[in-house]
Amino acid sequence: MEPLPDTQRPPVYRRVLLKLSGEVLAGPDGPLSMEVTQKIARQVAEVYGSGIQIAIVIGGGNIWRGATGMKSGLDRPTADYMGMLATIIDGLALQGALESIGIPTRVQTAVEVRNVAEPFIRRRAIRHLEKGRIVIFVGGTGNPFFSTDTTAALRASEIEAEVILKGTKVDGIYDSDPKINPDAKRFTQLSYLDAIQKRLSVMDSTAFTLCLDNNIPIVVFNVFTPGNLRAAVFGEPIGTRVCG
Repeated sequence: MEPLPDTQRPPVYRRVLLKLSGEVLAGPDGPLSMEVTQKIARQVAEVYGSGIQIAIVIGGGNIWRGATGMKSGLDRPTADYMGMLATIIDGLALQGALESIGIPTRVQTAVEVRNVAEPFIRRRAIRHLEKGRIVIFVGGTGNPFFSTDTTAALRASEIEAEVILKGTKVDGIYDSDPKINPDAKRFTQLSYLDAIQKRLSVMDSTAFTLCLDNNIPIVVFNVFTPGNLRAAVFGEPIGTRVCG
């Protein structure tokens, strides 16, 4: 029997969290490219009509990186708070791109900015998802010393997402940088403990540990390959899967 087409096959997941680094929004026209942002929005639109609930955590490294600020003499908390503000800018850009193609969204922030986003409230976020709205989480966790990868693991746990889909510029997790080492090996599957012990930089150890504790699998894939997000949602073997 031939496999059912996507229009007849149900998606594997009911609720997903898409993690995007700020760097994926950069393009030739600047650190925040609306052309690139709209391409990502169209990828999301491909799966939005599949009956799944979608939450997104966005980073801000395209605008500001805390590590860069620390090298300039800023203390870590100040540099991290600046990074949180950068994620709000990226989140609003993604909201605009999604709503321009008819997808309802809400931006929830861990850093209070009343005029542009509502505060993160777990029950309200879940209600938005149940009503068919995409929820974009910005502002990190609201605390310094935590990355947006940890934010993704935390928010996924709070909203009971079934998987974290991490969209990157590469097609999975490698044992070394494939841009530097042409013989780098891509993993198809890893355990959380292997990812932590190998110190793989795709996510930090706090994020991996949270996912381990709450049994949330992670799928790392290239978000710029057309159809990849849809493939991940439908459980096709793409990228690298990190699980128990």
